[in-house]
Amino acid sequence: MARIAQTRSPRGVAGTRRGRPASAARPSANIRKVRQAGRREAILAAALAEFSARGFTATRLDDVAKRAGIAKGTIYLYFRDKESLFQELIRTMLSPLVGTIEALRDADVPVRMLADQLVELFVREVFLTRRKDVIRLMISEGPRFPKLAEFYYREVLSRIIAALRALLRRAHERGEIANDAVVRFPQLIAAPGIVAIIWTGLFDRFETIDVRAMMKAHVDLLFTQRSAA
Repeated sequence: MARIAQTRSPRGVAGTRRGRPASAARPSANIRKVRQAGRREAILAAALAEFSARGFTATRLDDVAKRAGIAKGTIYLYFRDKESLFQELIRTMLSPLVGTIEALRDADVPVRMLADQLVELFVREVFLTRRKDVIRLMISEGPRFPKLAEFYYREVLSRIIAALRALLRRAHERGEIANDAVVRFPQLIAAPGIVAIIWTGLFDRFETIDVRAMMKAHVDLLFTQRSAA
């Protein structure tokens, strides 16, 4: 009996410790990453809400932290300061959209079809989402904060303009566009979208706009070929 007890005890304890997976003793790296990602998303969501309500200048990181349900110091684990937080908000919310537009640049389809796709993309992924609030913020805050405007131009606008110019130039060379004005000024494509964002922020309570219909009417004006009288 003494021999049985002597051999069972150390093997049992050692076997249990050695056989236990590392994840049972401490949270796995994956769990920590998920928690960190969730906290980061909560900070960005709170920042968007605060920036939209107060503007860039009046927003305090204390208010962002309170809305996110975290300590203010936690924000600095993810973002250097308020400006870097705003920049990451732009990158996170708009970079996927920019990538989609850049992918359309290489699509071998008629330009009118691409224009219709861009209208739907804007309405679905910008106008009907919080992304329009980021654009509205840039319109209102950009003039006072040149570095933010420069960041937005570099990360968003310059890439979209380059993609649009490339596909419009190809369409012009194919004879799909008679006038090269839209090639020289691809900003014309986005003009009604910007008008819609500004209008709904200021005047929507007086008169609503059917954004999709307005943008399609604009596409008709730009791309419909009219025969000479």
